[in-house]
Amino acid sequence: MKYEVVIGLEVHAQMLTDTKIFCGCSTKFGSEPNTQTCPVCIGMPGVLPVLNRKVIEFAIKTGLATNCRISHYSRFARKNYFYPDLPKGYQISQYELPICEHGHIEIVVEENIKRIGITRIHMEEDAGKNIHESSTLGGSGGGGNYSFVDLNRAGVPLMEIVSEPDIRSPGEAVEYMKKLRAILRYLGVCDGNMEQGSLRCDANVSVRPAGQKEFGVKVEIKNINSFRFVEKALDYEIRRQIKVLEEGGRIIQETRLWDSARDITESMRGKEEAHDYRYFPEPDLVPIMVEQKWIDEIEASLPELPDIKRKRFISGYGLPEYDADLLTSERAVADWFEEATASYALSVSGPKVVSNWMMGELTRLLNEDNKTIEECPVRPSQLADMLKLIDKGTISGKIAKTVFEEMYKTGTGSEVIVKEKGLVQISDTGEIEKAVDDVIAKNQKEVERFKAGEEKLIGFFVGQVMKLTKGKANPQMVNELLKQKLSA
Repeated sequence: MKYEVVIGLEVHAQMLTDTKIFCGCSTKFGSEPNTQTCPVCIGMPGVLPVLNRKVIEFAIKTGLATNCRISHYSRFARKNYFYPDLPKGYQISQYELPICEHGHIEIVVEENIKRIGITRIHMEEDAGKNIHESSTLGGSGGGGNYSFVDLNRAGVPLMEIVSEPDIRSPGEAVEYMKKLRAILRYLGVCDGNMEQGSLRCDANVSVRPAGQKEFGVKVEIKNINSFRFVEKALDYEIRRQIKVLEEGGRIIQETRLWDSARDITESMRGKEEAHDYRYFPEPDLVPIMVEQKWIDEIEASLPELPDIKRKRFISGYGLPEYDADLLTSERAVADWFEEATASYALSVSGPKVVSNWMMGELTRLLNEDNKTIEECPVRPSQLADMLKLIDKGTISGKIAKTVFEEMYKTGTGSEVIVKEKGLVQISDTGEIEKAVDDVIAKNQKEVERFKAGEEKLIGFFVGQVMKLTKGKANPQMVNELLKQKLSA
């Protein structure tokens, strides 16, 4: 039997605010445990939350960027459950009246555009973090397992972005996550750092016989924090469910965890329903009233988003779709490209030349150092200056790679490096002719083979001349002189 997969994602994005959602504690990541807390975020009796206005602004921004309807009236609710990382015994979230609803984003699936619906975006506070460690007690020889709780994260503002069950494969789920992450980073509302947990997702997945309209029993996989794990966890869970059904079993509605060490999902608990959380309107916070004027102001402040920028890069710069996809995946990369292109701007092919260097040498060096474009020691204008030296014939394309690597290591400009290291391209006909004659004289067997019809040997001769001149000879002049002399 063939099965169809049905997937919906609940993405949790920590907002890039300086302070928490209901108090003035810092949201900075990486501080000593429990040093960024106060009576409000650790749930002491008698405290009252005060809503951070920036949180509403960021939620509206995200809603507008994902084509949602922004609610003029919304409110918070109490979601009751008991875990050590939630000291007050409930989470302040939104339930029946979220801030954003009925949106969508588009992804590319096998060169076709597919629309993934967004059910809702709501605001809530994050919980703390449980840390589980095994320890051996000294002296007595006894041992035990211990859990600790760090409440620095408690109260950090979250957006929960809930998709419609429109996703039909693990690959589509990853593309959806990547597109959503790009939008959030373009907006500046979330840093998208999945390793630090500022972007993570819960996946709801079910399978059903192909052609069946009713959904199968869904299973939730909690807290997946990388694109690779999203794909692997969904792939495993789909195979597990199909195997259960084919063996005559039934799928149990439950919450499972992804074990990345063993590449399996494991049962965590039975799946909670809304009534298990005993939602009711949050009595300590008034409803949120959003005027249309504020929504219009936020919409006017939105940056150019990835899809629009991608289309402009194709039509305006004449870039292939592949280049445009990569260059617009991150706002900082797109900005770097545009600044370099504006500084270079010597010909119609200029944008493609800049793109080639960015996707080639620049990306290679950044990946080797595990750096982002924001940390790049080469400025866009410096790349443009080096490309101009190639156009002038001052350096060859081969030497340019050496120059660029030195620029990256030292931050020094290309002209200084070329001058200090004596890398100026040889364009003197007499000097190149002497090198060509030397190579021909030392390789008579290859000369005879070339004259006998092995014309591909021209590459061998060019390589020998470039080696003799330490890569400084003008390649075009070398090719022309070799062809003349070898054909004589």
